[in-house]
Amino acid sequence: MSRSRAAGHPALATRATELFGVAYPIVQTGMGFVSDAKLTAATAQAGGLGILSAGLLSYDELSREIDAIKALTDQPFGVNIRADQPDVARRIDLLASKGVRVASFALAPRQDLIARCKDAGLVVMPSIGARRHAEKVAAWGADAVVVQGGEGGGHTGRVPTSLLLPQVRDAVDIVVIGAGGYFDGRGLVAALAYGADGIAMGTRFLLTAESPVASAVKDVYLGKSVDDTVVTREVDGVPQRVLRAGTVDQLERTKAPARLLRAVRNGIAFQRMSGTPWREMIKEGLAMRKAHGLTWSQVVMAANAPMLYRSALLEGRTDLGVMATGQVVGLIDDVPTCEELINRMVGQAVEVLARLR
Repeated sequence: MSRSRAAGHPALATRATELFGVAYPIVQTGMGFVSDAKLTAATAQAGGLGILSAGLLSYDELSREIDAIKALTDQPFGVNIRADQPDVARRIDLLASKGVRVASFALAPRQDLIARCKDAGLVVMPSIGARRHAEKVAAWGADAVVVQGGEGGGHTGRVPTSLLLPQVRDAVDIVVIGAGGYFDGRGLVAALAYGADGIAMGTRFLLTAESPVASAVKDVYLGKSVDDTVVTREVDGVPQRVLRAGTVDQLERTKAPARLLRAVRNGIAFQRMSGTPWREMIKEGLAMRKAHGLTWSQVVMAANAPMLYRSALLEGRTDLGVMATGQVVGLIDDVPTCEELINRMVGQAVEVLARLR
């Protein structure tokens, strides 16, 4: 079945649906420990662009996850990789060899990496939080950008989506995907009105039936309001929006030496769990320090993140872990399948567009 159409209304056929080869201009973001093969394939099969999170996967794990997605769907999908990983060039080649459609980057990739992706036939889509970053990657040849406003979950900036999105749209002529604060068809139409070519959602897809997040943790998310999030640097030294919960409050109150000791312990635990060689972890730490201007203490703190997210999201230990989220969590009250969610959003968007006409 062709996914290059957008059923229901011609306004939903955008440059994004054409570029990605999907039915609807809806992107599921690559979330660590959340965007696995099952969720990515379910999104793709429902007509959106599913994105596999590969930042915490080894090269061999990434290869197996891509194969698992392709066994579940024949629709286009993307993979989110980290530009600062030591083997990033090899990963790009893997994506190309396996027929992945989109290479997504949480951090803006270097110009040579964009060129490598383009030469391999991949669609390049970095995430950005400022107009100048969009201008830079567009000049380097990126095909699209995910524009995340301050409402968004995980690593985020200060400018709200309602201001950042039109600012970026006026600055670049590539495909623009709005992110931060979206969860339904009304938001999709609003983003299109601002000039976006589609929207991306993280928290909304985290709260779907195919998401691997523990049911008890999904219940915690569903019980939160728009005021139950906080932007903190205490997880990995870089501002990110998370649920206001026990672990975050603990981190905020804990003195620096105790935080550092905890970070070291978590870093050792993650190394044992993942099997990542120490030399690669050190290289990644150096890259993070350079990219974000982190202190050595903050680099060590960043070792917290994988274990803290895994503890909460997959193991259900909300008392020990950290749960990234957008403020939109306070507007979500159910856990549909990806197909139900996307169909509902498209129906809502068609209704809004009909009313405006």
